[in-house]
Order: sequence, then structure tokens, then C-alpha cells
Amino acid sequence: MARVLIVGAGLTGSLCAALLRRAASRPLHLTVWDKAEDPGGRMPTISCTHNPQCTADLGAQYITCAPYYAKKHRSFYDELLAHGILKPLTSPIEGMVVKEGDCNFVAPQGVSSIIKHYLKESGADIYFRQCVTQINLRNDKWEVSSETGPPEQFDLLVLTMPVPQILQLQGDIVNLTSECQRQQLESVSYSSRYALGLFYEAGTKIDVPWAGQYITSNPCIRFISIDNKKRNIESSEVGPSLVIHTTVPFGVAHLEHRLEDVQELIFQQLNSILPSLPQPVDTKCQKWRYSQSLYGNICKSIGSLSSAVSLRHLNPCIFTF
Repeated sequence: MARVLIVGAGLTGSLCAALLRRAASRPLHLTVWDKAEDPGGRMPTISCTHNPQCTADLGAQYITCAPYYAKKHRSFYDELLAHGILKPLTSPIEGMVVKEGDCNFVAPQGVSSIIKHYLKESGADIYFRQCVTQINLRNDKWEVSSETGPPEQFDLLVLTMPVPQILQLQGDIVNLTSECQRQQLESVSYSSRYALGLFYEAGTKIDVPWAGQYITSNPCIRFISIDNKKRNIESSEVGPSLVIHTTVPFGVAHLEHRLEDVQELIFQQLNSILPSLPQPVDTKCQKWRYSQSLYGNICKSIGSLSSAVSLRHLNPCIFTF
């Protein structure tokens, strides 16, 4: 039985695991590692410490499906809609640019429910708090080392973390890329931002006419969402949750600042936009160092790396996404 390791329990890693399971012509032992404590990657759904039913999406806020992908990926959308994992976005989002033919969806149980669906389907063994540090080739196997535990060997390795984290890996993987390919990978850039989740007591009212709003006139805040309202899961027994995404310039300028200081700055700007907000019972501030990539560069770079590596070592082989 071939052993396959997928590094990263976000959307790419979880869907890759599910597709490998579907397409496998022989038995596979699938394993997924992630350095975080929960699945989701950049699509995490977090819970209030006082009430786990009160949740908020700190990463992706909704799913936009363009006509081309609605056709190409129809089976995926049909599956997620049939399981109730996705539903059409019907709540008002002020300032959202909607292109002709686009469809927008939300995940009622949180956007991480998409990842959990695919991980469950894959049947993979999932391990969290596993931060990969080194990859070596040992006797036609990939030996993968992490910060905790002894190295493990696999026949196939799939890396789905951001490119800068791949470039930090040590071991034989460093020699699998030419200087030109490495320069291409190093040219990949990401935007950075912060997200702040605020949780409120049951019965709290946030009196605004929208479920989400894009802000264009504030140097700090780019997007605000009444998260439970956006997902149409408002309840008298569960308090509302609010999600704030900062602008990219603010994120870049404060990337190395303390989370507590950044949170205070966001609060100050939020009060100028929504001065009547009550005091939350819980907060969660998230730094997105690798928020969004420049897709043209990343696809070109990773495509060249995948081709080079898979041709050089057909069995075992390694792919990056």
C-alpha cells in the first residue's frame, strides 16, 4: 500500500486528499499534516470561548463562482450544495462588485466545513501541530521531518503550504530545483492583512442594514461582516459575531507588531465606523502573513517545479500546489 503525505489541511490539501481517494486504482494510505491546531488553512472558522456555537470565519468570507468555473467545476458545487455545506449568498453585502454571471455562496456552518467535508471523504489520517522542517530522499522514499516526533517515510509527497514556507524547508528538497526555478519561486509575492473576530452575548443587537460592507475610506479597515447574519444563522440563543479585515497597506505596515497593539488600532478605527458597538465578550486577532498570492507568478513557478520534480523522481514523487 502506497503511503501518501499531504502537507497542509486547507482547501487545496483537503480536496487533493479527497480526489486522490476517488481516483486511486490501488489502496492508498493517506496522511495529512498541518502545523495549525484545526483544519481550514486560510479558511478557518473559529468559536467563541464562552459559547462554541458562536462562530466566525476569519479567512475567506464567501465563495464566488464565475461562469467558466460554474461549468468546469459543476460537480463540486452540486455536491456541496446537495450536502447543505454551501448555500446561495442572499444577505446584503454593501460595496461588493458582482460581475455578470457570477454566483456567490456562503457556508452556513462556517467556511471550514468545506475542508472538513473533503477530509472526511478522503478517510485520511489527520495530524495537527505538525510543522514540517526537512525533506530528504532515503532509499527511494521521502523522509519527512517535523518539529515534533521522529521522521516518517512516504512514497508520494504533496506540499500545499505557501511558497515562502516551502522555500524554508531543509534537506534534499533544496537540490530538486534549479537556480532559475528557485528564483521564480522567490518572485512569488503575497498580500498581508489582519482579521479580527468579535463575539457578543446572546441577545446583542447590531443595528445595521447590511450583513457585510466593503469600506473604501478608511486606512485600516477594508471589510466588515456580521458573520452570523451573512450566513443566515441568526439565533436568539447565540450571540452575533463580527469579522473585520484590514487593508493590505495596514497589514504590511504592522506585520511585525504585537497582536495586542494591532487589535487596539483596529478597535479605534472600528469605533469611528460603528460607534455604537457594544463590548464583545471574546476576541480573536489573526495575522495573515500570506493572505492572497499573485496567481500568475505562483502558477508559473509552481508548475515548473512540479514538472521538474515529477520527471526527476517518478517514484517516489513530490508535488507542490
